[in-house]
Amino acid sequence: MRFLASLSVAVLALTALTGPMAISQEGAPPQVAMTPPMGWNSWNYFAEKVTDKDIRASADQIVASGMKDAGYIYVNIDDTWEGTRDATGLLHTNDKFPDMKALADYVHSKGLKIGIYSGPGNKTCGGFAASLGHEEQDAKMYADWGIDYLKYDLCSFIPDVMEKQAPHDKAAQMKIMIAAYTKMGKALQATGRPIVFSLCQYGWDAPWEWAPALGGNLWRTTGDIDPHWDRIYAILEQQDGLAKYVGPGHWNDPDMLEVGNGELTLAENRSHFSMWAMLAAPLLAGNDLPHMKPEINAILTNKDVIAIDQDALGKQGTRAYSDGEVEVWTRHLSGGALAVAVLAAGDSRYATHPFHLDLAKLGLNGPQEGKDLWTGKAVTLTDQMPIEIASHDILLVRIDAPK
Repeated sequence: MRFLASLSVAVLALTALTGPMAISQEGAPPQVAMTPPMGWNSWNYFAEKVTDKDIRASADQIVASGMKDAGYIYVNIDDTWEGTRDATGLLHTNDKFPDMKALADYVHSKGLKIGIYSGPGNKTCGGFAASLGHEEQDAKMYADWGIDYLKYDLCSFIPDVMEKQAPHDKAAQMKIMIAAYTKMGKALQATGRPIVFSLCQYGWDAPWEWAPALGGNLWRTTGDIDPHWDRIYAILEQQDGLAKYVGPGHWNDPDMLEVGNGELTLAENRSHFSMWAMLAAPLLAGNDLPHMKPEINAILTNKDVIAIDQDALGKQGTRAYSDGEVEVWTRHLSGGALAVAVLAAGDSRYATHPFHLDLAKLGLNGPQEGKDLWTGKAVTLTDQMPIEIASHDILLVRIDAPK
């Protein structure tokens, strides 16, 4: 949705057995988002026009396209589903969504999960009813419907509450914001239903430092993404230094995927998807599912790349070094494996002046046997090997036994 338009090590063993959800202590809701959430969000394609019919069709397409088998399980409704509140304060859906419980049941019948959208203010970004003063009531309603995921967008809470209660005092405004997210976090936990809590407040006041304590499973680290390489790359650069804050159950969120949207080239789509996987980021597609091109489907369902994103160790990748417009990132994986990404962020590097890989800067010694995750072929990385790489494209290699 557009703005203005620690867990114990023991959990890792459970993750390998249970995927995105693990069983917690008796009496508490199961833990969620033990790996970065994967799914699809309605906003990038449908925006305010989304309907019940669209969500059902999208769920069908996620299954038919092979995305469900690849790990995409959340079907998330963004803004504009909301109607009005009755005399008791209960929020009703609008005419586009006649029966949210029935819709949730339909999505669940496909082996998928369903997400919904709101915010802590009086109104959502789209001007629809939000949750201010009704947090516990709305959380219970979501649980009764069978909702599995809540995206909570700051929006009108900024002028209506933060700026009104603490004009010209940014520190006080941030405290008010954190209190609002804490309130909804407690309300969700009180329902007893496992609901992923996604904080959408644009990275304000370093949410990676405080969101996990209030039950946040993922938090936006920046402003909104859009389907242009320069914006995608700018967001990528802002993730450097945040790796220490993530792990099973709590993730940095550089925003939804734009794979298949706008005029991104195939190289840019590959690089975008690869680097979100290197970041252990949530993989929430937002493309036109019924008209998805085969090459876009192939990117979104590349199981080798998805395995990097979903690795049970839960370590976010870090930038090892750069050479002009070429960057090299690494990510440590379970079982001692290592992922290496060589990204041509700018212009192409040709045979006349290729990029030379410096293994020492990656902590590696001698030839490294790996797999190119986009060609599927075996590859050997050697020190100072020349690499020709096209503009905005990527070499992504998994090394199972680095040395």
